[in-house]
Amino acid sequence: MQDLLESLHISNYALIDLIDIDFHPGFNVITGETGAGKSIILGALSLLLGARADTRVVTDPETKSVIEAVFSVKDYPLLKEFCLQEDIEWDDDRCILRREISPAGRSRAFVNDSPVPLAKLREVSLHLIDIHSQHQNQLLSTPAFQLDVIDTLAGNSSRLKAYQVRFNALREAIKRLKTARARIERSREDEEFTRYQLEQIEELGLQRGEQAELERERDVMTNLASIKEALAKATGALDGDNGGALRLVDRAIEACNELGDLLDASDAIPERLESAKIELADIASTFCVLDESLGADPAALASIEERLGAIYSLCHKHHVADADGLIDLRDSLREKLRALDSSDETLEELERDARRAKALAREAAQEISNARKEEAERFGRRLTEIAMPLGMKNLRCEISVTPADMTATGCDNVEFMVAFNKNQPLMPVGATASGGEISRLMLSIKSIIASRMQLPSIIFDEIDTGVSGDVANRMGQMMKDISENIQVTTITHLPQVASKGAHQYRVYKEDDEQSTHTRISLLSDEERVRSIAAMLGGADIDETAIAAARSLLAQR
Repeated sequence: MQDLLESLHISNYALIDLIDIDFHPGFNVITGETGAGKSIILGALSLLLGARADTRVVTDPETKSVIEAVFSVKDYPLLKEFCLQEDIEWDDDRCILRREISPAGRSRAFVNDSPVPLAKLREVSLHLIDIHSQHQNQLLSTPAFQLDVIDTLAGNSSRLKAYQVRFNALREAIKRLKTARARIERSREDEEFTRYQLEQIEELGLQRGEQAELERERDVMTNLASIKEALAKATGALDGDNGGALRLVDRAIEACNELGDLLDASDAIPERLESAKIELADIASTFCVLDESLGADPAALASIEERLGAIYSLCHKHHVADADGLIDLRDSLREKLRALDSSDETLEELERDARRAKALAREAAQEISNARKEEAERFGRRLTEIAMPLGMKNLRCEISVTPADMTATGCDNVEFMVAFNKNQPLMPVGATASGGEISRLMLSIKSIIASRMQLPSIIFDEIDTGVSGDVANRMGQMMKDISENIQVTTITHLPQVASKGAHQYRVYKEDDEQSTHTRISLLSDEERVRSIAAMLGGADIDETAIAAARSLLAQR
């Protein structure tokens, strides 16, 4: 067994000024008198599982409280994949979880020294450790926990992933169908108004760019005098009666002829001047043609103003910027009506898609359901066999798997039905089991699924409360058996359970001049004998208690 909780560091937390604990593979037990601080250690550890931080636990107001756990993860690809996907630093040998609480109440979380949100710390820790407390016993009566147990044992992980892909496809198909129905229903309600809007726009017979061209023509007509004056100036500057650019170019050409051989032939200056003269003459001619084409036409101007007025009015009515916006709206209205005309076919196709998606999802759900039913029968028998020796000789267990509406977890309701007495009918476990019975059932369940739990470590917090004698011995043996697959640490007051551990830690209080502190130490073999003897016989440890303790330890 490679993966395990290696060490735990706690500082400045409640009665703990400083604790560093090294854990071992296999079965570890933690013992100590009531009130010594075992629950404080567990409370600190629970902060690494995302529990809410309370500033009252920060003892020294001058420094922060730190809880850090180091896990060996030499063979843990699932967690590695998760961390890499979440951009969390990864080490192939160890995973370090740390939680810091400042005196002001600020809480910070780290995974492998990478700062992470508390939710991410919780997700990582769920891959590493399971703290089984009295609170978790209450989970036994919840449908989600019962379903998860059966799915774990049935090996439904890959089936559930495949099903959830199909279930999500079904939800998307249903969403598309509902959206289309709502859209079509609204369109049908607005159909008459939509057609009226389209007719108004189509009556204008708009063309893209038309508005800009009309506005240009209007501007020309309304500024005709100044435009003609400008054209006259431009034409005069080129070819006026009193001289212009063309005549000046002619003079330059004449001067070049007089210069004769003085000009370098390669410069081709006369030819270039002739070319410039032709270009200037063409420009002057263009100005003349443009001037002749411009004439006052009040009727044309009125027609343009009327056309633009109609465009502006419709743009304002439909809240668009220009005629191109009206054209876009026209195309959209046409498409809306086309879709409405073919809406029956659209809905039929979407309904077919939804039916196909439902059939595929139900097929996958049925495969999961079949596996659950097969496992439920096996698990019910196995749970009865394991739990009966724990002081429940008349126990009967039956795992009910009944049809349910399709959800993200399939189409089954799973319910653990139990009876503890011969004349008692089977009832839901939450309605009939006492606290002690639930604890023993939970331990039995954990022993069954231990080989399937992808965890380095599990901690049992006084799960043996309320039992003694042979039942306690059997519970201790069961936890020891679980430790063959994963590291197990249990907090216990029972010598029968404590004696089964491969290593035993003692939690105790120690006073100094200012305050009381919680300490923990790993017991030697002889210290274990005396500790278990004290658990057997109380404060007065005699030879009989020591002999009994040695006998218990010899039975490990």
